[in-house]
Amino acid sequence: MSTKTLKEANFFEIVKGRRSVREYDPSFQLTKEEVEELIQEAALAPSAGNLQPTRYFVIHDKESKNQLYPIANNQAQVTTASVVIAILGDLEGHKKAEEIYGKAAELGYMTHAIKEQFVKNFAALFPRFSNQDMRELVTFDAGLAAMQLMLAAKAKGYETNPMSGFDKARFSKEFGIEDRYVVMALVTIGKGVKEGHPTTRLPVEKVTFWHNK
Repeated sequence: MSTKTLKEANFFEIVKGRRSVREYDPSFQLTKEEVEELIQEAALAPSAGNLQPTRYFVIHDKESKNQLYPIANNQAQVTTASVVIAILGDLEGHKKAEEIYGKAAELGYMTHAIKEQFVKNFAALFPRFSNQDMRELVTFDAGLAAMQLMLAAKAKGYETNPMSGFDKARFSKEFGIEDRYVVMALVTIGKGVKEGHPTTRLPVEKVTFWHNK
């Protein structure tokens, strides 16, 4: 078996092995460096225009987890996981275009002339977007990053649980999240003590539509 095939097989094992785990070892703690490594991998997820609007709000201390507990509808995993990462979408993320594309030009990935054109185009484009359009855009990008975060965690031997069932308005208020950020989801990460339940999926033929003229 080739190296490429081995790597692909490992990837599919990670995808198939990921489960939503809700019971964690509360004594297990990820280091700041380990969390940042996971976020670094998540940040490699694609985004519209490579503008990277996803932000990661890390909740790691016991007091903050206890504060989150009622906001998350008393779901115990937010208190026992090593960290809970709130996935946010920055409605002003496009303002990082100069920094992002400037770095790309500096590294020789594009010419400075092309970089300037990209920045100019974004500056003209995004002010025309409605708030709803921007929310949909950053939420989509944040969803891609959240999935990549969970797969990266699984590859490192950790378990995760994505959560959308929480009071987002209360979360923003109590944790001081600015209005420019759309709260998309919470992701718990830690050392699982009980495997996630097996689940079923609809067969491919029931979720796939082939367009034929």
